[in-house]
Amino acid sequence: MIDDASQQSQADPRQEKFVVDTELLSDDQIDGLVDEYCTRYHGLNDTENPLDERGRVKAAVKQGDLVVWFDPVENTAGLGVPS
Repeated sequence: MIDDASQQSQADPRQEKFVVDTELLSDDQIDGLVDEYCTRYHGLNDTENPLDERGRVKAAVKQGDLVVWFDPVENTAGLGVPS
């Protein structure tokens, strides 16, 4: 007899988001992710110039407070907090 739990489909680990080592990215790629983060999270607020936060966000990436997440399903990358 086959257990029903073993028949349930499990998530494909190749489809899970993962952290990308920033050492593997160029400065231009990191700058693009920082710009996207600043405009996405601050662009709709009452911040006159959301890109003024670039220095703080880039420092957070270097310190590991923000990491680069890659989503293989959506084929996108973005900054977020580490898990």
